[in-house]
Amino acid sequence: MNDSTTSTPVSRRVFLKTTAAVTTLSALGDGVPRVFAAGSDKLRVGLIGCGVRGIGAAMNCVLSTPGVEIVALGDVFADRVEAALKRLKDNNAGKEWSCSREWKHADQVKATPETCFTGFDAYRKVLAAGVDMVILAGPPHFRPQHLKAAIEAGKHVFMEKPVAVDPAGIRTILAASDLAKQKRLGIVAGTQRRHEARYVETMNRIRDGAIGEVLAGEAYWNGGCVRHYGFYHEPKPEWTGMETMMRNWYFYSWLSGDHIVEQHVHNLDVINWALGGPPVEALGVGGRQWRTEPQFGNIYDHFGVRYRYANGAIVVSTCRQIDGTKPLVSEGLVGTKGKAAAGRIEGSNPFNFEGANPNPYEQEHADLIQSVREGKPLNEGRAVAEATLTAIIGRMSAYSGQPVRYEWALNDSELDLTPDEIKQRGYALGPAPKVPPPSPGNGDLI
Repeated sequence: MNDSTTSTPVSRRVFLKTTAAVTTLSALGDGVPRVFAAGSDKLRVGLIGCGVRGIGAAMNCVLSTPGVEIVALGDVFADRVEAALKRLKDNNAGKEWSCSREWKHADQVKATPETCFTGFDAYRKVLAAGVDMVILAGPPHFRPQHLKAAIEAGKHVFMEKPVAVDPAGIRTILAASDLAKQKRLGIVAGTQRRHEARYVETMNRIRDGAIGEVLAGEAYWNGGCVRHYGFYHEPKPEWTGMETMMRNWYFYSWLSGDHIVEQHVHNLDVINWALGGPPVEALGVGGRQWRTEPQFGNIYDHFGVRYRYANGAIVVSTCRQIDGTKPLVSEGLVGTKGKAAAGRIEGSNPFNFEGANPNPYEQEHADLIQSVREGKPLNEGRAVAEATLTAIIGRMSAYSGQPVRYEWALNDSELDLTPDEIKQRGYALGPAPKVPPPSPGNGDLI
C-alpha cells in the first residue's frame, strides 16, 4: 500500500459508498442538530494552528463540501495567523499540494482581524468565536489539551495526526473521545487513508477474508529530511530559545513525538486497521546517524521496529529521514490465502482497484461534515489514538533499548514528555527547556 493518490473532486457517489467503512467506531445515533449557527446550514469553522498543514486543512475543508466558512484563526505566533489569513484570502496563489484544485474560495473565508487570535491561549479564543467545528493543526504536544477543550465546549473536531506524543496524552485523547460520544460530537482525524477509496475497498475485502488470516506485514516511511518540507526555520536574532524551539517543533520529541510518531503513524494505522487493533508489543532500534547538528533538535533520523500482534502476526516497520536515500512509503500484508497492498490483492481472491479515488484529504472532511449533518457523527478518536500509541511504543522501545508492551504503556506508563521547566513555569516564550537526545539503556525513557 503506497502513498500516491489520484486527486479528483469528491463525488457524492463515492462518499455514500465509503462513509460507513471509514471509521472503526459505531455511529453515535440520532440527536445531533442538522443545522449549525443561527439556524442556517452554514458550518462555521475555526482553525487552530496556522502552519502549512493548518492552511491546507482549512482549504481541504472548504473544498470538500458546500456551506463551509472559515470564521476564526488562532496560533501562538501573530505572523503565522497573518500569513494564513493572507493566503486564504488570495484567489491567485495557485494550488496547495493537498488540494484537488486551485484555491478560488476567498469569499468563504469570513475571518477578520477581530477573529484572529495569538498566544498559547489562542485556541480558547477560537472556541469562543461562534464556531461549530474546529480544525486542530498545532504541534502534536498540544493536541490532547486542544481536543479536550473543544469537546468540552461542544464543538465538532477535525484533528491532524498524530494526536499525542506520550501515554499521558493518549489517555486524555481517549477520555475526550468518550465524552464526544456522550455529547454526540464528531471527531475525524488526519489519517486520510481511512477515507481513500482504494484503501477502503481493499480493507473491506481483507476483512471479508480475501487473504485469509493475516500472518505478517510491513510498514515503511523512508525519505529525506523534513527541512525540505518547510518545517525548518533558521533562527532569528530576536527569537528566544523557546520561540526557536516552537517554530522548529518537528525536531523535538516533546513537541512532535519524533518522526516515527508524527509521520510513520499513517502506515502503522493501516496495519492496525487490517489486524483489527493495536499490537501487543514493540521492540525497536533507532538513532541519530545523520541528524547530528544541534539545530535539528533531539529526534532520531531512523527507526526499525518489530511489532507483535495478538494473533501472532509479526510486522516489520522502518522509517528514515536521511537525504540521498531511496524513498519508500508503503504498507503490505501477507495472509494464509494471499497478500495485499493498497488497491491490489494477489492469491486466491485477486483484486485490482479500478474505481474513482477522490482526494482523501478532502474526503475526510466531507465524511465528517456529512455525518454531522445527518445526525450520525463519526468518531475516530479511539482508532487514531491506538495508531498514535502504536508509534509511541515503537519510539519508547528504540529510545530505551527495552521491549514495550502496548497495554502497559496505555494503563501504567507515567511517561509525560513535557519538560520539567514547562511543568514548573507554564508555557512562555522565554528560555528553551533542556532536551538532550535520548540514549538507549536509560530506563527513564519509558
